[in-house]
Amino acid sequence: MITVLITGATSGIGRQLVIDHLSAGWRVIACGRNPDALAQLQALSPGQVVAAKFDVTDQQQTETTLSQVLAETLGDGPLDRAILNAGTCEYLDVEKWDTAQFRLVMEANVMGPANCLGALLPRLDRGSELVLVDSLARLLPFTRAQAYGASKAALHYLTRTLEVDLAERGVRVMAVSPGFVDTPLTQRNTFGMPALMTVEDASAAIMEGMAAKKRNIRFPRRLYWPLTLLSWLGEGLQVRICRWLKKQE
Repeated sequence: MITVLITGATSGIGRQLVIDHLSAGWRVIACGRNPDALAQLQALSPGQVVAAKFDVTDQQQTETTLSQVLAETLGDGPLDRAILNAGTCEYLDVEKWDTAQFRLVMEANVMGPANCLGALLPRLDRGSELVLVDSLARLLPFTRAQAYGASKAALHYLTRTLEVDLAERGVRVMAVSPGFVDTPLTQRNTFGMPALMTVEDASAAIMEGMAAKKRNIRFPRRLYWPLTLLSWLGEGLQVRICRWLKKQE
């Protein structure tokens, strides 16, 4: 059976991706920290969902659990698709700098995927797909996004370098850059979120992008294009624009 592994599978975009893959006939290795939420996913399609409970920020736990689950599920075979979606967001105040908070975001959004790669890379072969979820926030220096934006920019760079180094192996590497999506994470935001999408629409955009073999899956268009055009400006103009945006909050 064609198999996908999804991290951050118990809520938000990750959970909807599990549902959409199940509907398309995939077997899903659902990864997360919440055992009850993982059990609920298994109940959606008994026998088609394999639960893997671990914390992506714990390297040893991640590599050990993933290696064991992949061996039990696939034997010696390759993994068809891996979607590294787990992540978090914390906003910082430069007047009350919190290094621990910065580290927490980096550990989840950068080291989390890196920890997964230790077990996943040996399982990716010709025809396999590796998908990493960053964010449109990486495009501009938004206020209070020092940790989140930097982590997603780093993750996008990691994605592109993986694309270079896995090309000879025949592994397709894709970057997903969403805008604002209505999830438990974004529901904590205290500012306006333009072009807010549902998880259903976000997952559909990702599924369509993967089916089309797109290198970059970016959405929604009405947010992506303006941010992209602004990102092409000089850094001085970018800073001036983001300072103006900060004053509008």
